[in-house]
Amino acid sequence: MDRRDFIRNSAMGAATVAAARLSLGKEGLAQAAPTEGDGLTWSKAPCRFCGTGCHVQVGVKGGKVVSIQGDAKAEVNKGLLCVKGYHVGLALYGKDRLTKPLLRKNGKLEPISWDEAIEIIAKRAMKNPAGFAIYGSGQWTIPEGYAANKIIKAGLATNQIDPNARLCMASAVTGFLSTYGVDEPAGCYDDLDRADVVILWGNNPAEMHPVLFSRIVDRRSKGENVVVIDLGTRKTRSSGFCQHVFTMKPHGDLAIALGIMHLLVESGTYDKEFVEKYCNFRQRTDPPTLDGKAMTFEEFKASLKEYTPEKVQQLSGVAAKDIRLLAGLFGKKDLRITSLWCMGMNQHTRGTAINDLVHGVHLLSGHFGKPGDAPTSLTGQPSACGTVREVGTLAHGLPGGLVVAKDEHRKEAEAIWNLPAGRINAKPGYHTVDMWKRFSTPKSKGGDIDTIWVQVTNPAQSLPNVNALVEPSRKDPDKFLIVSDVYPTRTAMIADLVLPSAMWVEKNGMVGNSERRTQQWFKMVPPPGDARDDCWQLIAVAHKLLELGHPGMKDKDGKWLFHTEKDGKEVPIWDWKHYYDVNVDERLFEEYRKFSRFKHKDLAPYQEYVKARGMRWPVVQQKDGTWRETKFRFSKFDDPYVTKGDVQFYHSVTKDDRALIWFHPYEAPPEVPDADYPFWLCTGRVIEHWHTGSITMRIPQLHGAMPQAYVELHRDDAKALGVQNGEIVVLESRRGSVELPAWIDGRGQPPPGSVFVPFFDETILVNKVTLEAHDPLSKQPDYKKCAVRVKKKPPKVAAVGKG
Repeated sequence: MDRRDFIRNSAMGAATVAAARLSLGKEGLAQAAPTEGDGLTWSKAPCRFCGTGCHVQVGVKGGKVVSIQGDAKAEVNKGLLCVKGYHVGLALYGKDRLTKPLLRKNGKLEPISWDEAIEIIAKRAMKNPAGFAIYGSGQWTIPEGYAANKIIKAGLATNQIDPNARLCMASAVTGFLSTYGVDEPAGCYDDLDRADVVILWGNNPAEMHPVLFSRIVDRRSKGENVVVIDLGTRKTRSSGFCQHVFTMKPHGDLAIALGIMHLLVESGTYDKEFVEKYCNFRQRTDPPTLDGKAMTFEEFKASLKEYTPEKVQQLSGVAAKDIRLLAGLFGKKDLRITSLWCMGMNQHTRGTAINDLVHGVHLLSGHFGKPGDAPTSLTGQPSACGTVREVGTLAHGLPGGLVVAKDEHRKEAEAIWNLPAGRINAKPGYHTVDMWKRFSTPKSKGGDIDTIWVQVTNPAQSLPNVNALVEPSRKDPDKFLIVSDVYPTRTAMIADLVLPSAMWVEKNGMVGNSERRTQQWFKMVPPPGDARDDCWQLIAVAHKLLELGHPGMKDKDGKWLFHTEKDGKEVPIWDWKHYYDVNVDERLFEEYRKFSRFKHKDLAPYQEYVKARGMRWPVVQQKDGTWRETKFRFSKFDDPYVTKGDVQFYHSVTKDDRALIWFHPYEAPPEVPDADYPFWLCTGRVIEHWHTGSITMRIPQLHGAMPQAYVELHRDDAKALGVQNGEIVVLESRRGSVELPAWIDGRGQPPPGSVFVPFFDETILVNKVTLEAHDPLSKQPDYKKCAVRVKKKPPKVAAVGKG
């Protein structure tokens, strides 16, 4: 099976046919290749959906997107798209787009003017800056996130900003930081073209990152031998392409990584030369920190001693012989091994630990720093890397990998932003779970967040345990929820103020994907009605705060934080009529890129991205004036910042150019099945829908292919419960319950005692059931494991009439 066959077969039949055979008309978008003379204007843009960063060619006619084509010039996808990508143009044209600002009056959302909406937000921030928070997203563009970050950290000086990416990749961040001293993968997608072995650590790329997974499938169709190993808690569509499928218990990944390292050390097959040259050993402290404390190799070896294959089998459920197989592969220096992971390792109450351990397996075995040898995390949003991790829109972060807690980092940021000394607050803001918990707690009981402005995300559906984190705030008159979105999502419909936003190619934008690739596009079509750019909304509020007299909206020279000039005159970019008089994205990006050199995340000038299909940082200017991207960080053959040795970890935690190999002991999950709640619950996504489905559920072809959520049940469990395929069951945890149909022998197959539910369906809120327990360092919640019970929904009893 080649790449195109794989992509064609990766979705359910209806969606695939729709993607391949759409014709220009009422039902969809044409998929014709870009040609001259067809009356269409073609332009480049990255896809709006996941973190892969596929490029599309967008065909526009009559002010509307009418055609989508995979971009053959893009290295990421080489002209291919998944089923969502082929339909991305239709994302703009749902029938219920938001087109007017709406304010809740007497319990009902009523239209108001933009001027009134902006003033309401500014007055909320002015009244209580410390209680005003912004909750953003990995779907923010880079300039949008940068503007929000600057308002909160340079202006209000509170650090009360955090993104939904806290829910999906925060543990990957803490894993990279604690191992290498700097965030984001060293390798890139090219590793998939060179690896002899690909290990899937709890992820399902056949559905979640199908274009990337197709690169592996395509190599097999050409006769290459690529071994793919699936380590997961259920069988998925990815499993069908794997030579080895090892089904593990929840948290079993910790034991498996420890067992591999134990065998590498005991057998002497670890890469002694690589370790001695480039690594130190580390153990955690109590309480845990990203720095930990030093340990010797002998202490490390002794700590691993108990994790024999037999002990790991007991902890993980994976057979001892299979642990030996994995260790045997890592012990072979002539192989190239790439590890891939996503939410399975990140949404984990020991997410930092398992990220550290998988990095450690690669470092200990020397499977690092060569094409095909890489530990690589994947992201689920188009700019979780570019906007969250790089721009620093986390409660503790600053742009370019700087952090608010470090004096020297605050001084650097204050210099770039031209702020008076001491303006930036040294105390981190509240992480996502804490922010929403405080928002849903009365002020008298410590709930000191009274206003949250949500942009480009849907927390009333995506947060864990929404019964506790969201719903109480809707009954408290002191709490005010603002939502900027394109559709009436569940969050928008419970908000106090709703702002209609422009989306994707209705505005300029820049994003950063999972392989450090920064991408750019221009506005191609107008937004509907009175919808406006999220970035403009932020800037307009910042200017209204200036008008209201907030001192933080000025720099140390008395100029507004977003002061913009053209030909020596100020451009009123806060006025929508003049917002596009200049390229605000370019102005913000050029300011932001000054931050990029502190951690060797160098970015090229904006105009270089206009010409390219993205570039992977660090992007360094050559002697001839051209700009060169970096595919492989820390390796002398490609990274210009490596100045000694073949590998140099130049931001190492220990300041000696060495990466850290961590020991973390196995720990059980915080909630496990028992007699009352005997099943494990795992949540996730499906190929047809993206995140909470607020966009994809409005695309008829995708909605028709997967119209509602379900619970996957093992056949033996269904039989014991007396449940037939399609029957409604009640899924209940200690926090809440949902009703949904059972799917037996569907596309995924959980083991006995385990169930799976996708979270895209706003009519079936599985996050009423999930647990908000989170990793102590990354603060990322665990959506992959909690205890539930399943019971068949009893039939309705007919009312007995009087007679």
